[in-house]
This record gives sequence, C-alpha cells and structure tokens, in this order.
Amino acid sequence: MTEWTILGAGALGCVIAGQLHQTGERVGFMLSERHRGHFHPNLDLITLSGRHQLIQSQPRFPEHARKVECLLVFTKAYHVLEALQELQHLPKSTPVILFNNGMGLSEQVKALLPDNPLLVGVCSHGAMKEQDWLVRHTGKGDTWLGPLNEAGKAWQHLIKPLAKALNHCEWSDDIALHQRRKLAVNAVINPLTAQYNISNGQLAEPRFKEAVEQLSDEVYQVISNLDASSAESREDFRRRLAQVIELTAANHSSMQQDVTHGRKSEIDYITGYILQHAEGIPVPVNQQLYDEIKNREMHKTKLAAQN
Repeated sequence: MTEWTILGAGALGCVIAGQLHQTGERVGFMLSERHRGHFHPNLDLITLSGRHQLIQSQPRFPEHARKVECLLVFTKAYHVLEALQELQHLPKSTPVILFNNGMGLSEQVKALLPDNPLLVGVCSHGAMKEQDWLVRHTGKGDTWLGPLNEAGKAWQHLIKPLAKALNHCEWSDDIALHQRRKLAVNAVINPLTAQYNISNGQLAEPRFKEAVEQLSDEVYQVISNLDASSAESREDFRRRLAQVIELTAANHSSMQQDVTHGRKSEIDYITGYILQHAEGIPVPVNQQLYDEIKNREMHKTKLAAQN
C-alpha cells in the first residue's frame, strides 16, 4: 500500500495522519466539495513535546475514490453514511476502517458497502483542533483494530504500520468490546462537559461528584447488560473513567466543542445509544442530558435559520 486516505479532517483524523506521515507513510485527505478550489495547506501538527511539524498531505476528492487503497473514516458519526455514499467509485477491494465516535452505524455501513472489507478502529489518543489545519496531539493512547465483516478479517496486517505510527495497535476479533468500553467513558464525559461547558478535568471537582456517580452507574448497567460475559466490574469501570478524566484533564470533549460552537453533536450515537439499549434499566440522568442537549441544538438551528 502506498497511501492512507483520511476521510474527516477533524482533530483525531489529523493527528493520526501526522503520526503516519512521521513514520514515512504517505497520507491523503478525502475532502468535501466546500474545499474544492481552495488552497490546501500543509497540516501543522503540534506534537506532545510542543514542537510544530508541517505534514505534507495530498488533497483528494470523490472522483479520486477509485484510487483509494485504504480508507480511514474519522467523520462525525452522523456524516459517515452520507460521506461514504459520495465515494461511488471506491473499489470493492478497498478496506474501510471506521474510527467514528459512538455506536449504532455498523449494520448501515455493512448494507451500504456489502463487498468491501470493513473494520473498526478504537483509538484513545488525545487530539485538539486549534484551527483549520492546525491540530495538537494532547495525549498518547491505545488503538485497537478489528473486523466488522468476514472480509475485514484478512486485513490484520494493517496493525503493523499503525502500531509503528501510534506506539500501540492490537488486533481484536471482538472489537465491539472495545467500542462499548470507549462508549461507556464517552457517555459520561461528553454530555456532562457539554451541558456544563467545562473541561474534562473539571469533572473531578467535588461539585460534579454526584452527577458523575449517577451517570456512570446508569451507563455501567446498560453497557454491562449488553454483554454480561465480558463486562468489567463496576470498580474497574470507575477507575478507568477516573484515569481518562485525569489524563485528558486539559481537553475539551468533542461534544462540548460542538455544543459551545452551535454545531450538531454526536449525542444520538453516544447517549442516544445508551437510551436505545437500556431495556428497562432506569436511566433518568441520561435522558435528562439527552433532552437538554437536543433542545439546545434545536434552538441553535432555529436561530441560524432566522439569521
């Protein structure tokens, strides 16, 4: 393979692109129509050490899809299907790796791309977009790769270059387990930080103790009920949640950023997923946060339409 193609030039997509480039891999960005005709600058990556590195990447557009060798999808969850539908000439042999937040898209992507090798990537690297084409790598993390369909199982060899670039990448035949564990953490951190307009680290303050405990208990019960055989203990989940809050203390969650800037959030694929799979488990805090954030989104949309 001579080039990785990144679909979704957000914070994490840009950081992964930068990490791949630093290990000698070629990277291209699949861009939307709004970028056509505009100057495509080099990506400015601020590394963990604080150094600026200019990353050269090739701009790609949907008509170039037939040349894509491996597609890494980092778009917002609600844009994934629309973005993939635009790539009408994507070869059926091209592996597609979904790195989007939340859960609930798997069956729809399988139906859309029934012949492509489909995989899921779960990545906990910290990333923050400071402005267009300027991103900061804010923390190391683990990366897991696993198959979404039978054809995806033949692409386990992709973990080698990804591990070289990201310091860690392992294969998991049960990638849904890692998706659920990441979702559980996001379902606590994202809606609370969005609702209260705070950084991740502020959730460790005493004033949020009760909210964090109530929400984490609800989320834990729902996630554990999905697959009791592989569920972690409540104590292990709380420790993992506290560790993520500590390690990403200075970060602002993607949902907090979206709500603050009046953009649509991924609440439907995070908290919405918890609500859809509660199956009789009481989740009043999840429901309240979902309703409040959806109401704020609707209010922003109405204001934008009036202007």
